[in-house]
Amino acid sequence: MKPVNNYVMQFGRALALSVLFVICPVARPQISGPAKPATPDNEAQPEIPKDKLGRNTPRGAVIGFLSTVRKGNLETAVLYLNSPLHGHEAEELARQLATVLDRRLPAKLNEISDEPDGSVPDPLRPDEDLVGTIDTTNGELDIKLERIDRGKAGKVWLFARNTLNSIPGVFRDLNMPPVENFLPEVLVNTRPATIPLYEWVAVFIGIPFLYMLTGLLGRALGLGVGAVRRRIHRNFNRPTPQVLPAPVRLIILALIIRWLLTVVGLSLLARQFWSTTSFIIVTVAGVWLLLLFNGWAERYLVALRPGISGSAAVLRLLRRVMDGVILFAGLMFTLHHFGINPTAALAGLGVGGIAIALAAQKTLENVIAGISLIADRAVCVGDALKVGDIAGTVEEVGLRSTRIRTLDRTVLWVPNGQIANMSLEKLSVRDKFWFHPVFGLRYETTTRQLHSVIDDIRKLITSHTSVDPASVHVRLLRLGPFSLDLETTAFLFVRDWNEFLEIQQSLLLSIIDIIREAGTDIAIPSQTLYLSADHSAKEAGMKPILGGKRRGEQLQTERKMSPLS
Repeated sequence: MKPVNNYVMQFGRALALSVLFVICPVARPQISGPAKPATPDNEAQPEIPKDKLGRNTPRGAVIGFLSTVRKGNLETAVLYLNSPLHGHEAEELARQLATVLDRRLPAKLNEISDEPDGSVPDPLRPDEDLVGTIDTTNGELDIKLERIDRGKAGKVWLFARNTLNSIPGVFRDLNMPPVENFLPEVLVNTRPATIPLYEWVAVFIGIPFLYMLTGLLGRALGLGVGAVRRRIHRNFNRPTPQVLPAPVRLIILALIIRWLLTVVGLSLLARQFWSTTSFIIVTVAGVWLLLLFNGWAERYLVALRPGISGSAAVLRLLRRVMDGVILFAGLMFTLHHFGINPTAALAGLGVGGIAIALAAQKTLENVIAGISLIADRAVCVGDALKVGDIAGTVEEVGLRSTRIRTLDRTVLWVPNGQIANMSLEKLSVRDKFWFHPVFGLRYETTTRQLHSVIDDIRKLITSHTSVDPASVHVRLLRLGPFSLDLETTAFLFVRDWNEFLEIQQSLLLSIIDIIREAGTDIAIPSQTLYLSADHSAKEAGMKPILGGKRRGEQLQTERKMSPLS
């Protein structure tokens, strides 16, 4: 039951698509074209009298003639001919011309000029316009219109006399009978909304039926290809592939319609309708295929670089932009096909785009900065970094902002524009950690003790397995205010900050032991004070008083007074 339900659903989708083609105003040939933009020259020109039969333009003359003959009004159809014939002979010529156009004229009514002056293919003959070229037994025949001045009625476009002289011979050579001769009268004579019933049947039943046949064809091909793949790979659990996706089936449907137009004798208006329908189907299928390919490319690139943070968001943005470009290109192509000039719409779209860009300036700045950060891989998920006064770990890199987990375990969203404009310190990419303690020894430390401490500390650090031996330096840095300052420098090969702190703690404890084993100690802040009462005291000499000789010892002051005091 599952395949049957699938085909029922496909039939329903095709039926809905058919309804869209029928109600779409551009599916049938349009009589009126785009309005000519107003210019000072146009405003200065006198208004052209409007012809009631629509003969002011070449396209209006052709479509008006075909519509009049289709209604059976041959007396009015004669008014579209530039012929000296009258009465029954003129009506017969109009009928023959309509039959020839219905059977042989290419269905390109949208390409016929809709301007009062025509397309002017030959500047030497500005009052002639080419409707189309048909194939005859004697070669190609140009169907032309010529503009005739009717006095107060103005100039109108009529079928050229040279073209009408060749129509009877072409009419006799017609060998394809119209399709109406093979259909029941009820399908031909019944005309809902002036359209024959058989055309409604073709739209609502024929198109869904053909689309369902393409589904059956795709199913059969899929079963065959799946059986071959399972036999080649010796894996009978492989699923049946989808050989004909929906866009490809639509293209096949359009090709079938185009083929049927060559073997079925339809009127020109009917062929124009079906040609337009096939064009819309192909355009929709082409845009659909491009959208599917764009999605496949996005998934492929994401799978190719899964470890890059934020790449999925950038690719999704690029995919949506490309989808918009594809849809816009399809719309412009369709408008061009129907002769609609999109210049005014594009100008308005440009002004609107500028307004949107100005309103979303900050957002666009953050998005562009986010793309730059992701493309340069400046910030990745899991990085420990410092941005200004902010320090923490990156949890997510988005298009607009970056989420950072701070050291206080709070979550902070920083706009990408701010990160791009600030100094970024990336702590997690350090290849070495700098071990750089500076400590002071007491001034009572002898030179021998100082040499012993320096040598032992150098041996301790160099022997450690995580230390770069070439980077070890232990030196007497300076004679400080109250201590002999030693500087120790080394680089440690460790993975993270916590491991560095553990090694640093172990080295510092060992350094304390080395200092005490050498018989000295780490200095604490101390001062030497000299106190004098008079000159005799200075002559007698004053003993310096060292404060803070040992940890916890109180400051002692000796004062030597002279006999006169």
